[in-house]
Amino acid sequence: MTPSTSAAAVDPKQFAGKVAVITGGGSGIGLGIAHRLAAGGAMLALIGRDADRLARARSDIAAERITTRSLDVRDHDAVEEAFGSIAEEFGGLHALVNNAAGNFVVPAEEMSPRGFKAVVDIVLNGTFYCSSSFARIVKDQADGGSILNVIATYAWTGHPGVVHSAAAKAGVQAMTRTLAVEWARYGIRINCIAPGPTETEGAGAALWPTEQDRVSLTNSVPLKRFTTPEEVATSAAFLLSDDAAYITGDTLVVDGGQWLGKQVYGFSATPSW
Repeated sequence: MTPSTSAAAVDPKQFAGKVAVITGGGSGIGLGIAHRLAAGGAMLALIGRDADRLARARSDIAAERITTRSLDVRDHDAVEEAFGSIAEEFGGLHALVNNAAGNFVVPAEEMSPRGFKAVVDIVLNGTFYCSSSFARIVKDQADGGSILNVIATYAWTGHPGVVHSAAAKAGVQAMTRTLAVEWARYGIRINCIAPGPTETEGAGAALWPTEQDRVSLTNSVPLKRFTTPEEVATSAAFLLSDDAAYITGDTLVVDGGQWLGKQVYGFSATPSW
């Protein structure tokens, strides 16, 4: 059975009047979430480093209102200015998706200090810069807001070859739980989503570049397939919506059971029939 990605079941008023900021919103999971929130009536602000990619996304998304900002989330001052100008343009902010990331596979002993710092700066520092800029605006609004941080299951399992990303995403999960308590008084909810292997161009080139890598990865998933940006976006929309109004500081795993299905001893989860 394959997943349905039909937008027919989406309530076009689910996010009506809401303004959502999405980092890394020009491609992959971020773009998938942007499409889903737009289908629910949200107004969008997409942030990314590639202006051309953002322009293509802007023309492709059927949103009531949409704007883009080309910047690096590692630049605190640029982030602060962008959030302020977006809030002024739209009259407020309501949701933030911290999806900007960097990753590549390399043995830890071969990791350069520059490579480690770059990923930690994007994933961990960038998430904090965006979250704090968002919170300073939203805390004075009567209706609060919601933050969703995109991490990975190796934030708590660890994984060879991605020590930089695992460390950064573990930090984001700890940050999420901490800020969920601190900012609850402002009506700000903060959660994480941890997608499994997802059919995106960027991740495929970096993390499963060969067909053999792809087959091996698929076999590690009990459901025996990759997920899609649309599936991740459906779960993301739930956590950002009022349907999840009493959920904060938590992590939703969308990985087909991959992190649960590790083979132990001699038993295989693959049936012989």
